[in-house]
Amino acid sequence: MCLDHSLAVILQIELLKDMIKKLFSDEALMKQLEGKVMREEDLAHYLRIELLEKRYFVVLDDLWNIDDWIWIKSIVFPLSNNKGSRIIVTTQDVDLAEKCNLESSRSLIYHHQSLGTIDAMRLLLRKMRRSEEDMKNDKDMREIVIKIVKKSGRLPLVVLTLGGMLSTIVASEWQSIYNQLPLELESNQSLEAIKKMIILSYNHLPSHLKPCFLYLSIFPRNVEIQIRHLINRWITEGFVTSRVGMDIEAVAMSYFYDLVNRGTIQPSRVNVEGRVKSCRVHGVISDILESISRDENFVYLTSDIVRRAPEENFHHVVHHGLNCPNISMDWSHVRSFTLFGMLPMEPVCSAYLRMLSVLDLQDARCSITQKDINNIGLLRRLKYLNVRGHSDICALPGSIGKLHGLQYLDARNSSITSLPTEISKLHSLISLRCSSGKIDLDGPQEGLAHILCLPMVFTLSGKSGIRAESRGLRVPRGIGELQELRTLDVVDIRRTSRRAIKELGELMQLRKLSVVIARASKQKCKILCAAIEKLSSLSSLGVDAGGSSLEWMHYGSSPPPLLSSLKLVGCLGEVPDWFGSLMHLVKIYLVGSQLKGDKTMELLGTLPSLMHIGLHRNAYAGEKLVFACGAFICLRKLDFYGSSGLREVRFEEGTSPHLEKMEFGLCRLESGIIGIKYLPRLKEISLGYAVKVVRLYALQNEVDAHPNHPMLRLSEGRRDHDLEDIITELSSSEESSPLRELLEVGESSSQVVVMTARSDSLDRVKGDLDDDDFCSCNSDDDDDDA
Repeated sequence: MCLDHSLAVILQIELLKDMIKKLFSDEALMKQLEGKVMREEDLAHYLRIELLEKRYFVVLDDLWNIDDWIWIKSIVFPLSNNKGSRIIVTTQDVDLAEKCNLESSRSLIYHHQSLGTIDAMRLLLRKMRRSEEDMKNDKDMREIVIKIVKKSGRLPLVVLTLGGMLSTIVASEWQSIYNQLPLELESNQSLEAIKKMIILSYNHLPSHLKPCFLYLSIFPRNVEIQIRHLINRWITEGFVTSRVGMDIEAVAMSYFYDLVNRGTIQPSRVNVEGRVKSCRVHGVISDILESISRDENFVYLTSDIVRRAPEENFHHVVHHGLNCPNISMDWSHVRSFTLFGMLPMEPVCSAYLRMLSVLDLQDARCSITQKDINNIGLLRRLKYLNVRGHSDICALPGSIGKLHGLQYLDARNSSITSLPTEISKLHSLISLRCSSGKIDLDGPQEGLAHILCLPMVFTLSGKSGIRAESRGLRVPRGIGELQELRTLDVVDIRRTSRRAIKELGELMQLRKLSVVIARASKQKCKILCAAIEKLSSLSSLGVDAGGSSLEWMHYGSSPPPLLSSLKLVGCLGEVPDWFGSLMHLVKIYLVGSQLKGDKTMELLGTLPSLMHIGLHRNAYAGEKLVFACGAFICLRKLDFYGSSGLREVRFEEGTSPHLEKMEFGLCRLESGIIGIKYLPRLKEISLGYAVKVVRLYALQNEVDAHPNHPMLRLSEGRRDHDLEDIITELSSSEESSPLRELLEVGESSSQVVVMTARSDSLDRVKGDLDDDDFCSCNSDDDDDDA
């Protein structure tokens, strides 16, 4: 949790966003905040007010600077909270712990002890993929394991890193590793000793993993790294070598999991299928990465403090500063440029950057304009271009057709509405992601409303911020020539010609497709349906009809055989018969589908791979939802949001044996949630905004009696969720805040801020789907956080 001076403003804001997510479990809200510019004061004030009357338990992990502690304590946590709240701070610096102790008369320092010998040995064996039985049967193995555990100092980070390293080395070489361990580890558990051990682990990495590992030094400390973002950059940098019979992205993922298994990367978000979606790097390892990268002239990090030109030529340059230092350096050797701050040079696209293959401006703290990318054709070697989130970009210049090696293009949430005809010349393109997210913002309240995923906010002047008509893009003829394309979103079918729609069916490598069909003609929809049926490699499909009908989807009969993720927004009326053939479907999201009768649950219940169901904004029109015996054999997660007619959710004995989590929002369950005792693996029931459940105490009793000890998570006060005891008035003593005043509309309570941007906001706002959610076809499986 170190806030370096040059990154203070950026990381403080990101930390506050992370606290909102962790304290209030509001992942959808954080999706909206991700990458957006937000004032530190607004976020801090919101947190402080929300925590004022709540009992909380907060852990601030890996603190490195006393100023960070003073800042967060003074700006976030209420001065007085008599609810028994507690804050735990962890740090590897004893002196820092003493300073924190002096800041509070009621604090206590606990010196964490090393693992016990037995626990350390078990942890090492587990990481090595060996068992205690293996050690008992092999005397030599037992002796060397005991020696390694002793010399490791029994420090968890050291044991994990060693175990990951030893798991890839034959047993005959373990003695050699033991001999190389720094002696200080056993006698002096200092940071320097740990760093020496991690450097040893790095030295033993295979040659193909070393650049992938060092590449992590590009990202700021403690920032969550999206896996898709990371591996796409590995590929374009040339770090990933193709293997016969393997997709290059699959090879890149194998590299990532290899680093995870070695203990060098920490997974931070895992989806319903068990796939890691994001990761972090431990603070100590991050320090070493920066040091090694600098020593090997691998990555050059600039900031407001470090402005001098490097003495050597670096291939990868990262700028974190908030100022524009105009660094004097030779850019002609730079292969990748990543911006987390303000631009250190102008123009962005110039002949000086002729060797550039990666240009990543997604997290820039300045506006990237149309002028900045008009000369993009000068960067002839460019393979990766990311200008996501920059709404001042309204068109891709025709010169982009000169980038024959371009593989990844991300311009989501820009103001681009059409793709140029020259896009068809990019035959190497693997991922094409563009969407229009332009919004007219007349003031700070409108900007805040956009960030928090509200559809429209009226100011005192009567002005409003309104979302653009369509987020999709017109795709030109010739799109079928992009035979390497695997990801394409978002296509506006209404504004795309029939010829171009037909060409979509020629993209035989396409894995992910998202389209918008609002107000498109029936003829175009039928052409689209025929094109989709030809996409034999398609695994993820999103179709957004807005307020229009999806009736034309009933005409289909042969859906892509490998489809694993499906999101449909619009009225279906009945479940199409071809749903029953989706043998590989893992996730399905239905929004506004108005499905009726028992056919829905009967058909979905037979799908053998289905793990996640999301029913949003009256996707199901019935009063009773029954999970029958023997159905949903793989289901793990359920989402219900905005089901106005739903009154009862019932689980019969023998159904959903793997169900772990249920989330409800904007519904009134007058008959309750029945049969949770039949769900052996249940871990959590979450009642979100405006959820009313009959006899909530009875549900709590069932949860308490459940043998798996699940959690009943309430977003509001218990009485707010209980149909038998509904609060109708807000306490007049609650302190107001800019965020609260903005979001308290209608019958909102103090918790509305937390819940309005959850997935249930989809149920309140017609067509207000976040780009990430729509394109990914799954909010917890965002392949596209890149």
